[in-house]
Amino acid sequence: MEAAGDEQRVLLEQRLRAAVHYTAGCLCQDVAEDKGMRFSKQAIAAIAEITFRQCENFARDLEMFARHAKRSTVTTEDVKLLARRSNSLLKYITQKSEELTSNTMEQKEKKKKKSSAAKGGRNSEEHEAPVSESEDSSMA
Repeated sequence: MEAAGDEQRVLLEQRLRAAVHYTAGCLCQDVAEDKGMRFSKQAIAAIAEITFRQCENFARDLEMFARHAKRSTVTTEDVKLLARRSNSLLKYITQKSEELTSNTMEQKEKKKKKSSAAKGGRNSEEHEAPVSESEDSSMA
């Protein structure tokens, strides 16, 4: 049973490595066309390998940051901590994080409005004005 899990993990790693190699090749090709230069196959393979190993290190660091905070989930704060040595990367990640947060809040608001509008059509009693404390005490 454990051997099947190991085999599956090896296959997954091979697929990830191939995807990183393919992406590195595409990026190198774009840069080569833009700058009028060429990349050897060995250079592309080296870039892909370095990138894969760096991503493994990032994953381990992120896991340790979350574990240190006694969490099982990596958060954007962990990613920001990882990127702290590169000001431009940290700025970019912070900006994207804020965009995602605002988009998420907007979606929640829209969902909330849809939900309350749907309820409003069914139950008109739910939209009664709330009774304030002073009104409540005068009713007694």
